[in-house]
Amino acid sequence: MACSRVCGVVSSALLDYNTSKLVHIRNQKIGLIYRLVQLGVIVYIIGYVIVIKKGYQETDTVLSSVTAKMKGMALVKGNHTDAIWDVADYVVPPQQTDSVFVTTNAIITENQTYGVCPEDSYVAAGSCDFDADCPADTPVRNGNGWRNGTCDNSTHTCFIYAWCPTETDVGPSTPLLGDDPKNFTLFIKNNVQFEKFHFHKSNVLEATSGVNISFLRNCTYNASDPQFQYCPIFRLGTILDEANEDYEPIALKGGIMGIFITWNCNLDYSTSHCEPKYKFKRLDNAKAAIAPGYSFRYPIYYFVNGVKYRQLVKAYGIRFQILVSGTAGRFSVVPLFLNIGSGIALLGISTVLCDLLVLYVVKRRKYYKDNKYETIEDEEALFGPKEKNLQDYKKVEE
Repeated sequence: MACSRVCGVVSSALLDYNTSKLVHIRNQKIGLIYRLVQLGVIVYIIGYVIVIKKGYQETDTVLSSVTAKMKGMALVKGNHTDAIWDVADYVVPPQQTDSVFVTTNAIITENQTYGVCPEDSYVAAGSCDFDADCPADTPVRNGNGWRNGTCDNSTHTCFIYAWCPTETDVGPSTPLLGDDPKNFTLFIKNNVQFEKFHFHKSNVLEATSGVNISFLRNCTYNASDPQFQYCPIFRLGTILDEANEDYEPIALKGGIMGIFITWNCNLDYSTSHCEPKYKFKRLDNAKAAIAPGYSFRYPIYYFVNGVKYRQLVKAYGIRFQILVSGTAGRFSVVPLFLNIGSGIALLGISTVLCDLLVLYVVKRRKYYKDNKYETIEDEEALFGPKEKNLQDYKKVEE
């Protein structure tokens, strides 16, 4: 008996066939919901997908190359003499990929040479009271050299093998280059192309006339003036102002600024409408608990009477990272038909939603369910072979 029931259930699940039955329901509320859902789908497909998102276009992402050059000079006040810092002094290294670093502050240690000298007093691991505190041939953690086994009783620091004198890592209270870097200018040349459409362009006006050449030589980017939005020369102070950043804090400790260039082009219109849009934002955390800002060290080597010396520079400054993104679109029947087909398929949502309402939500749901679903038994299973039970079949029909 149990086996018979199980076999019946399995047979019913695997061998029964379901076909659609059209039931016309005269219910104004359900009908209104049905049409509103259809209207919503149509508005979404036509208004949002096709019109706003340009679903009638095929798209391509931008390929980009960037070069950058700095201009400007700063007068640096020194203890013994003043000095002029030009591009060769404050742009370190001279070439970077899609970025440029501008020195705004520095700690300079002059005339270092190989030798033995006391560790800097600011290095905690280099402090000592006895020679035993300075085990020979061991490095000073976060220090400047290797211990030689003796303690300097006057400074209470270990003697070390190092570049001497050691760096005193205490910077000036104001930026070494003062306010001059605010007036430095950054020239950005950005070439982009969209390979799918064989389209390329630059953010620099074509020098086809004397007017364009004169404009490029004298212009400075100004977001509020449309005449200068196409100028690729940016004043550093303007970049910081656009990013709502104060100059002195970032010049003192350094930081990373992002220059975002966006190319979103509709190639169904004139190519003159394909223009770059600029945005500026600080990328690093100015309030970081450890090592805020941006800095690094580099040496300048030289020889005096055959002895090798170096000047150690700890440079603080602003790294400008140039980030390019964008897409271009052009009309194509393929994405248009795909989106229209998707919209037609989405219209089926209205039927599914209304079926759920009439079958599970409304008060007369049992009545609707009885009329929507009808079970028909197999004719032969119900009446037997047609040849033998023709009379019984006719009686049942009557």
